[in-house]
Amino acid sequence: MATSTNSVNLVDGDVAQSFARAAVLAALISATAYVSIPIPFSPVPFTLQVLFVCLAGLALGPVWGPVSMLLYVTAGAVGLPVFANGAGGLGVIAGPTGGYLLSYPIAAFVIGLFVHRGTTLRDPATVSLPTLVVSVVAGLVLVYGIGVPWFGWVQNVGMAEAVVVAMVPYLPFDLVKLAAAIAIVRSGRLSIGN
Repeated sequence: MATSTNSVNLVDGDVAQSFARAAVLAALISATAYVSIPIPFSPVPFTLQVLFVCLAGLALGPVWGPVSMLLYVTAGAVGLPVFANGAGGLGVIAGPTGGYLLSYPIAAFVIGLFVHRGTTLRDPATVSLPTLVVSVVAGLVLVYGIGVPWFGWVQNVGMAEAVVVAMVPYLPFDLVKLAAAIAIVRSGRLSIGN
């Protein structure tokens, strides 16, 4: 007696592949969050997270880039030790660095929108340098634009002090991370979203 079986696709292959790429990027940002350097005068450590926020938007675009960052933030919010120094839980999101974490999906969206000009992905290595620069700078402005006021509110300090403590010391390093993200995509070696 012959048996006949039918295959049913519950999820489109492209969606599954895009979700897998988003999950890989979420795992990478989680792993690099352990590489954090405490700053003596600030509860905000130096991390590589901004680099991966940029790569999420550049490589995965305005849909899957934010999904990867949402996966990361959600994993940390439910208590997995994926935030800086192996921290996790809602307390981290409610703490001084919570605004930065919550800004990551928004920044990835904006970067992806600038670079891909819609939901159809294009090879970021073919995008003009000025477009790449504007996209990652806009993403960083969003990260600081949400993270610094949040820091000031949680720490109960004025905006000027929040900028001095939670932005100024990090800005040179973040600019290097933006340059690194651009260099990675310009090299043509980033094929995660293509």
